[in-house]
Amino acid sequence: MAISLTQTAHDRIRGYLDADPAALGLRFGVSRTGCSGWGYKADMAREQRADDQVFDADGVRIYVDADSLSLVDGTEIDFIKQGLNEQFVFRNPNVAGECGCGSSFTTDADKAA
Repeated sequence: MAISLTQTAHDRIRGYLDADPAALGLRFGVSRTGCSGWGYKADMAREQRADDQVFDADGVRIYVDADSLSLVDGTEIDFIKQGLNEQFVFRNPNVAGECGCGSSFTTDADKAA
């Protein structure tokens, strides 16, 4: 099981962490949302919860709750700039389909249910 960061995502998150000494790392997971079912959540982690799995990406800790773990396992987080736009991009091998606007996704497990 693993979550990885590209160098650009690592640098961006490291900048957020350096600016916020109270943050422990990145909290990454999913919640039910959108037209397809799951949407990503990313924020600064302020505490380690009992059910968290913690990954280390070259000094950046990534906290993933137990409910999200099977849905995001293997995800690579990237940070891209296109013109004036900047955003985090998630390359998740568990995604079986996405909604038209790209804000939510489904997995094979969702299709079987």
